[in-house]
Amino acid sequence: MLDQLKELICNYVDVDPAQITEDARFIEDLGFNSYDFMSMLGEVEDTLDVQVSEEEVVKLATVGDAVKYLESLK
Repeated sequence: MLDQLKELICNYVDVDPAQITEDARFIEDLGFNSYDFMSMLGEVEDTLDVQVSEEEVVKLATVGDAVKYLESLK
């Protein structure tokens, strides 16, 4: 799941994949803005065939948070 998410993240922000760790914060460390983050989540939903709830989105501060959440949907 982490590798899939890394690939999607690189489509939205210009970062070295090595910087994308489970501790990396989307906004502070990876440079996401809210529009890019929501766009990426839309692609995550399409790619992984999951539905991300709006209530959970606000809790996804780090890549690790997203990985755990997405794994719980499978």
